[in-house]
Amino acid sequence: MTKKHGRMGAVGAIVTLVLAMAVARGAAQAKVDVTGKWAFNVETAAGAGAPTFTFKQDGEKLTGHYTGTFGEADLTGTVKGADITFGFTVDAQGTALKETYTGTVDKDTMKGKVVIEGLGEGTFTAKRQ
Repeated sequence: MTKKHGRMGAVGAIVTLVLAMAVARGAAQAKVDVTGKWAFNVETAAGAGAPTFTFKQDGEKLTGHYTGTFGEADLTGTVKGADITFGFTVDAQGTALKETYTGTVDKDTMKGKVVIEGLGEGTFTAKRQ
C-alpha cells in the first residue's frame, strides 16, 4: 500500500467517524420526550415557587397543564431537539399573567428561563416525577 492510499484510508475513516457521531447525536436529540409530570423550582425577583407541570409531547408539539401559585392553566409549546419552549396565561386575582418558559432538557431534568409579563423574569430547574 502506498503512502497516498494509506492517507486516503485514514481520511475516509475520519469522515465515517464524524458522520456516525452526527447521526448518533441526532438520534439522541430525537429521543427527548418530556411526557409526564414534572416538579419545577422557579426563582424570580418577585419570589420563588414550586409549580407542577404535566406535559404531553407529540413529535415537536407540546401540550399540558400548569398548577402553581397563580392557579391552573393549560399550556402549549414545542420541543425541538433538547430545546423546550412553552407558555400559558393565568388569571391571578383578575389580572391576566402570561408566562413563557424557555430552556433545555437533559433526560429527566430541565433548566432555563421564565418570563412573567409585567412581573419580570427568572430561572427554573425541573425534575421528572
